[in-house]
Amino acid sequence: MVESGTIEQTLPGLEGDLPRVDVSTGHAIPLTPQKRLMVFSGRSHPELAARIADQLDVELGEIELTTFANGETYCRYCESIRGADVFLVQTGCRPVDQNIMELLFMIQAARLASAKRVTAVIPWFPYSRQDRKAKPREPISARLLADMIENAGADRLLTMDLHAGQIQGFFTIPVDHMTAQQLFARHFRDLGLHGEGVVSVAPDAGRAKVAVRFAHMIDAEFAIMNKTRLGQDRVAMTEVTGDVRDKICIVGDDVTTTGGTLIAGARALREQGAREVWVYVTHALLNEEGLERLGSCEDIAGIVVTDTVPIDARERPENMTVLSVSGLLAETIMNVFADESVSAIFGGENQLF
Repeated sequence: MVESGTIEQTLPGLEGDLPRVDVSTGHAIPLTPQKRLMVFSGRSHPELAARIADQLDVELGEIELTTFANGETYCRYCESIRGADVFLVQTGCRPVDQNIMELLFMIQAARLASAKRVTAVIPWFPYSRQDRKAKPREPISARLLADMIENAGADRLLTMDLHAGQIQGFFTIPVDHMTAQQLFARHFRDLGLHGEGVVSVAPDAGRAKVAVRFAHMIDAEFAIMNKTRLGQDRVAMTEVTGDVRDKICIVGDDVTTTGGTLIAGARALREQGAREVWVYVTHALLNEEGLERLGSCEDIAGIVVTDTVPIDARERPENMTVLSVSGLLAETIMNVFADESVSAIFGGENQLF
């Protein structure tokens, strides 16, 4: 009589004794491979991405980005990103729509390549000025872009000086909002433009809260201008509220495309008796004509911008200073990678709205 039972057989080639691995029998099996941080750049601003990589002491990841003859974009990662914490640097400069589609392809390709986490680093968030319906039958373009980024597979967004605070609410994924206000404040302090006799000026009511905070950073007074928009790219300054006579005025804004608001504001301040007018802008989306217009404006003593979008050094006016945000972005990326606080970098002062 043969007893039934289970016969264990060894697979061919594995007849020898195998080392036994002790694993926990608790709620989980511990597995702690070394985390990998990888940074990839789109074609919108490779110089900024390279500076970020240098700050992080890593090399930019290899990625193939080409445009077919019919205008379609092709994307492929040239190395394994499986299990990596991937950061994709792509800003919203010209050509805007092409750069957006390229970013979406990079996000989806990273997701399909089994990246552990995909973070979109978008220093200038495009379409951010279309954050509401200002007129009937308009799209809320910023909301649509947020949906596209999420649907492509992004796990997180890093951006800088948003035009409106509600854009953060368009996302259901975490949004880390950075600001260049500290960079500007340090620069103007180094120039000696702080304290008594200096006024932080808001170009419109929407920037009043930011201008007040900036005034505290440089120990200055505060004033505000009333702006009337005559068209999409035409504005008129009607009045200045605050004492600016015989004082140095510093006007700050988040974005400029033509320089019209800054020039009109500087002219209004000079008419009110301001001794000098300096301007600073985080995102200088200026074409060649805009750069020339700002550089030739006699009412503006100096212009300070950041490199969130590329600015051609050959077309840059002599009175324009470009501050790099690469160190700030690199530090933020490292904190995100290490699961540490981002707001701590700014002392909790990165909620501008």
